[in-house]
Amino acid sequence: MALDNLTPASGSTHKTKRVGRGQGSGMGKTATRGNKGQKSRTGYSRKRGFEGGQQPLQRRLPKVGFSSRVEKPYVINIEKVAKVAALDEITFETIKSVHKFQSSVKKIKLIGKGAKDLASKIKDENITTSGK
Repeated sequence: MALDNLTPASGSTHKTKRVGRGQGSGMGKTATRGNKGQKSRTGYSRKRGFEGGQQPLQRRLPKVGFSSRVEKPYVINIEKVAKVAALDEITFETIKSVHKFQSSVKKIKLIGKGAKDLASKIKDENITTSGK
């Protein structure tokens, strides 16, 4: 396929406006900026969200929330849920058999007196105790 004719179709393009190029262009003198004022000056740039001195929307609305991306574990106090402490082997399945929790739970932390002693029974890396 030959690429000799790369000109746009006739009538599909317009000449660009050349602003500030003399009175004959119709856009000379003030260069379409109007007369006087901050916006007519060179180097002017308005702050993002500026509303002419009115309190901007992002400052009128209250700050909302923060959600940490660090996933907090589901905590089980073994003093209150003694059935968990009584288990021979501690995994998600065995805990679920004696204590209800949501299926969305990914990590469990065991707390309370004697939680450190259960460390040897834990067989799942997503279950931790309060002790070292």
